[in-house]
Amino acid sequence: MQTADLLADSSGREENLLPLVGRTAAELEDLAAEMKQPRFRGRQLSRWIYHRCAGDFDRMSDLPLTFREELKRRFQLGHPEMLQHLRSRDGSIKYLLQYGDRVAIEAVYLPFGRYVSACLSSQAGCAAGCRFCATALGGFQRNLTAGEIIGQLLAIQSDAPSRIGHIVYMGMGEPLFNLDAVIQSVRLLRAEMGISVRNITISTVGVVPGIQRLAEEGLPVTLALSLHAADDEIRSQLIPTGRKWPLAEILSACRTYYERTGRRLTFEYILLEGINDSPEQARALGKRLAGLPGNVNLIPYNPVPGAPYRRPSSSRIQAFRDELEKMGRAATQRMTRGLDVNAACGQLRLQAADLPATNLALSAGARQ
Repeated sequence: MQTADLLADSSGREENLLPLVGRTAAELEDLAAEMKQPRFRGRQLSRWIYHRCAGDFDRMSDLPLTFREELKRRFQLGHPEMLQHLRSRDGSIKYLLQYGDRVAIEAVYLPFGRYVSACLSSQAGCAAGCRFCATALGGFQRNLTAGEIIGQLLAIQSDAPSRIGHIVYMGMGEPLFNLDAVIQSVRLLRAEMGISVRNITISTVGVVPGIQRLAEEGLPVTLALSLHAADDEIRSQLIPTGRKWPLAEILSACRTYYERTGRRLTFEYILLEGINDSPEQARALGKRLAGLPGNVNLIPYNPVPGAPYRRPSSSRIQAFRDELEKMGRAATQRMTRGLDVNAACGQLRLQAADLPATNLALSAGARQ
C-alpha cells in the first residue's frame, strides 16, 4: 500500500472508549475498586500497561476474565495505531502512528550501542513554523495528551528489539507549547516506567515562559535549545518565534534553568551553507554562549531536492567547529540516523497526508 493511502484506509479506534494509558498506578487501583475488584488488580493492570506494553486486554492473563471483559466494554488501552514502521540500515526504526481521531504523528527508535532512546512527539504538527522543518509544512493540528505521548513509547517498545531507557522530546511539535502534558508524561515515565528523569531530554526553540516554568518543576531533565544562529536577525529568519523572544532573553532563561537544576544544557545548531556556517559566526556563537555550561551539537544540513538550503562542505564544518573549540566551547557533530527511512521529523507524515514535500530539512526529530 502507498504511504499516502494509509491515513485514508485506517479505521482508527473507537472514540467513545476512554483510554487507560496516561493514568497512574494509584488511579488504576481506584478504577479497580470502583469496578468491585481488589485494589491490587489495579497494580497488575498498571504492570501490563507500562512494563509489559500489552496492546490488548486478552493478554492480561492474570486478571479475571470478567474484569477483562468489563474493561473491554468501557475502555481502550490507548496505544496509537501503527500505520507504518521503516527499519533503517543503522538500526533505527521510524514509526508513523495514528490516534483515534486520525491525527498522525511520528516517533523513532534509536539504538546507540547499549544505550537505546526513543524520540517522541509532543504535538501533531507544530506551530513554531521553523523554516527548515518538515513538520512545519503540515501545519499545526493539536496538542497531544500525556497518555498519547506515553502511548508512542509503549507502541515502539512493543515492537522494538531492545529495552528503551532514554527519551528525547525531539519529534513533532514544540514541547514547551504543550508543557502541561509534557510534564505529566515525564512524571509518568519516572513513576510508572522507571525511566530516570536524568535520561530525558526536552528540546525547545526557546519558549521563555516554558523554560522558566520547567526550571520550577523539580524535574532535572536535560534542556536542549535549538539555537541555529548567534544573532537575532538570522535566527528570526529561520525560527519565527525568534521575533517574540530575543536570544538575550532566551539565554537568560537557560541560565536560570541551569542554576535551578544543576543540569548542563545542549545547544543544537543546524549548519546551513552560506547562512550561519562561517568562522565569524562561530566566534559570535562562542561569545554569545560565554558563561553558559553546555556543549554545542553541530548538525550538518542534509539536502532535499527543491529545498533552498545546502549542506556545508566538510572543511567548512570543521572550520566552524575549530573556531568554537578555540573559544573553549565543546562541540560535537551529531550522528545522523535513519536517512534511508525519511528520518527527518515530518517527512513520513507529509507523504501520508499527500502534502508537498518541499522546503524540507532536518528538524528536531532528525537530530539523532
